[in-house]
Amino acid sequence: MKNEVSRKKDIPVTRGDPRGVFYDLFDADEAAELTMRAELLRGLQRWLAGAGTQAAAAKVLGITQARVSDIKRGKIDGFSLDLLVRLASRAGLKPTLRIAA
Repeated sequence: MKNEVSRKKDIPVTRGDPRGVFYDLFDADEAAELTMRAELLRGLQRWLAGAGTQAAAAKVLGITQARVSDIKRGKIDGFSLDLLVRLASRAGLKPTLRIAA
């Protein structure tokens, strides 16, 4: 008897909102804010990768080492949009806002 590989039938794939997963899970206004916060958090995480120790990064950012750890772990719920903008600026990331119609 031949060893046959079973094939799944073609199952239709439902695509989410092209703007991102937050738009699938939250109201549009909350999703927009979460998307901005996530982008800032990812930028800070990339910056932290080359910033040396968490203690040194905390000094530059003006926050505690525990808060730096929260950034590294992606704890988005612990940071407001305005705080993330300030932290990104302190890190030299030059955050900007672009509005599209």
